[in-house]
Amino acid sequence: CMPASLAGDLRLALDPVALARAAGIEPDPWQADVLRSAAPRLLLNCSRQSGKSTVTAALTVHTALYQPGALTLLLSPSLRQSSELFKKVIAIYRALGRPAPAESESALQLALDNGSRVVSLPGREETIRGFSGVALLAIDEAAWVPNDLYLALRPMLAVSQGRLVAMSTPHGTRGWWYDAWRGGEPWARVEVPATMCPRISPAFLDEERRTMGDWWYSQEYRCQFLDAQSQAFTRAEVDRAFEEEVRPWDL
Repeated sequence: CMPASLAGDLRLALDPVALARAAGIEPDPWQADVLRSAAPRLLLNCSRQSGKSTVTAALTVHTALYQPGALTLLLSPSLRQSSELFKKVIAIYRALGRPAPAESESALQLALDNGSRVVSLPGREETIRGFSGVALLAIDEAAWVPNDLYLALRPMLAVSQGRLVAMSTPHGTRGWWYDAWRGGEPWARVEVPATMCPRISPAFLDEERRTMGDWWYSQEYRCQFLDAQSQAFTRAEVDRAFEEEVRPWDL
């Protein structure tokens, strides 16, 4: 539970890894790096069941407790997915002994008496446009979030200079998530294949590969971006058909 001493509370405030441990979570090395990262933009390209939701939930709780008045939005393609992430947030908050009293707590929102709020939302544009001044925006299953929704989310961070954490497994060679991963924008990129997760056994992965086939397995567990099996042309072939520099005609 949460340390009662001022020194113990200061330790958690300064180190999100200490907060995770106080909640009974021993972070993997990559999770500790993410928790201690100061990067304003994070892409977590992680295998299924690798712990990306857990580390994001710990970041959310740390933000809510130690940035008074902070608004954190948890967004997923569906309400069910975003509520699952929110449940992990609540579990960590309760494991710490509810260190900041809650003014209100529901299935989708947590409001603390320090003014911080955590709000879980489904991925629909009409549900998110009323929010601003976001301290932390966490996008789960980001590869399935449409481009127009992602573009509607970014202005929420303009004034607050809040953080953006986008986590997913790959879903083809298309969309903003793929473009962000391969592009030159200043994202901190973290790749975690299943072989880096000590909780996933080699025997289970062998079974998954045989059951799913290489195409699905490579995206779900190896973090690889693959062209759709139905595509007539690969993404590389399409890219080669265009020139980045346009030369003027000599008429």
